[in-house]
Amino acid sequence: MKNAANQALQFGPVQVWLGAKSGKYPDGNQVLVQGRDTRVAFDTPLVARQLLHELQSVDLLLLGHVHEDHTVALGQLQQAAVQVHEADLQAAQSWEGLARHYGYPPPVLQELHQLVLRDFDYVPRPDATAYVDGQAWELGGGVRVRAHHLPGHTAGHCALVEESAGVAFIGDIDLTGFGPYYGDAGSDLRAFQRSLQRVRELDARVWVTSHHRGVLTERAAFEQALAQFASRIDERNDRLLGYLRDGPQTLAQLTARRILYPVGFEYPYVDSAEQRSIEQHLDWLVEQGEVRRSPGADGEDLFALARA
Repeated sequence: MKNAANQALQFGPVQVWLGAKSGKYPDGNQVLVQGRDTRVAFDTPLVARQLLHELQSVDLLLLGHVHEDHTVALGQLQQAAVQVHEADLQAAQSWEGLARHYGYPPPVLQELHQLVLRDFDYVPRPDATAYVDGQAWELGGGVRVRAHHLPGHTAGHCALVEESAGVAFIGDIDLTGFGPYYGDAGSDLRAFQRSLQRVRELDARVWVTSHHRGVLTERAAFEQALAQFASRIDERNDRLLGYLRDGPQTLAQLTARRILYPVGFEYPYVDSAEQRSIEQHLDWLVEQGEVRRSPGADGEDLFALARA
């Protein structure tokens, strides 16, 4: 599939414009749904900058979740109402809400604030309102969109499904080789694992991701990509267990070795995301009896293999 902001893929009332490299971060894929009475956009990624002529006629912006790469054109589309799942609402309404959503230390947030202003045209929408799990929007002419709450990536992450054509926008359950991301304060590894089961149950014939994969139209291909995506969680567990074979280590030591990003890759929030992700994996491994936690001499907990 080409990256073509002026060439939409059409599935009944749903149009999909692919961002650069099928929406690879920092870009994303833009979805528009046209009903008889109402025109809706799902998120606004970087490719929205090239689609303002299409987006100016949008009545409603439905956000599947709130992160900087999904809200690029909110400031330029003041004519459109904005709705987001209630658990992500404050993150859409103000920088302070978005900062709590990320949950990074103040110096990281300061740097990130400048980055989202510069690279993602960040503008909060204090007028944004909340939707809830299962909420449906009748767009006219039999076109209906429904929200399915699939938390984990963020607390309010949702799939948005246009039901007449069976098109499911599954957002940042994005089926990338990177795997699931759950590195923010509002992220939750266990909730993500449950959502990976629930996303399979959506009544869909077409699956659209925010990033990288773009569009899948065969269930077998979707199932295979989903299984590979989910397997990254077990791979990260195995990586942590491998680190602990070297002996007991603190969270800080494990964070320096990383499980998400390669050592040497730098971005403002990387260390914070690594720590948040590793904490969640360690909690699970301790609960499963694979790892034991004990107080260290300097007050930091030490983690070791339970069977060492």
